[in-house]
Amino acid sequence: MSLVLQGQVGRGEFSREVDVTVQHGEILAIVGANGSGKSTVLQTIAGIAALKSGRLSFDNVVWDEPITKIFTPAQDRHCGVVFQDLRLFPHLSLVANVAYGLRSSGMSKQEAHARAAQELTLVGLDELADRKPEQVSGGERQRVALARALVLRPPVLLLDEPFASVDVSSRQGLRDLLPSLVQGYQGSVVLVSHDPEDVQALATNILAFG
Repeated sequence: MSLVLQGQVGRGEFSREVDVTVQHGEILAIVGANGSGKSTVLQTIAGIAALKSGRLSFDNVVWDEPITKIFTPAQDRHCGVVFQDLRLFPHLSLVANVAYGLRSSGMSKQEAHARAAQELTLVGLDELADRKPEQVSGGERQRVALARALVLRPPVLLLDEPFASVDVSSRQGLRDLLPSLVQGYQGSVVLVSHDPEDVQALATNILAFG
């Protein structure tokens, strides 16, 4: 059971050939210089961008294949994504932020908030559930973003420079936390990071872009 991307991503001078396989429970780190196509790979997997050629599949189900015109929309891939800028809703409490995707899928408010509260407990934020994002630290906001992505139990988790905006102590705590969270749900994880310590601490496999 795996995520497989073989083909050309990007457009024009920014396109590149990619050959990626990520098994369930693995964390693949993509490293490379700015502009090398790392984030474009994440966008292609998520369905935000389309392949130029080749094939993207998950568990043998094709998500993107230009030659056959198969393209699964982003919302039907059910990927969990943690963006570099987090994109938390400032007007919602932490528990409501985590519950947002569950509510959007039709779950009742009571059940969604109960599930979200459990996820916040896993990331050590259960006592802060009713606070707004501006009332907690950068590291705590990062944990909320992880909880929001993982509460849906996505088959694929995509992390774009996930720890770039947090302080050193928070970064180490997140490095310690993420593998145990991933191990608990057995998804495939693709991580983009410029930080070699993040890569060394988290990755089971590394793909370097020149």
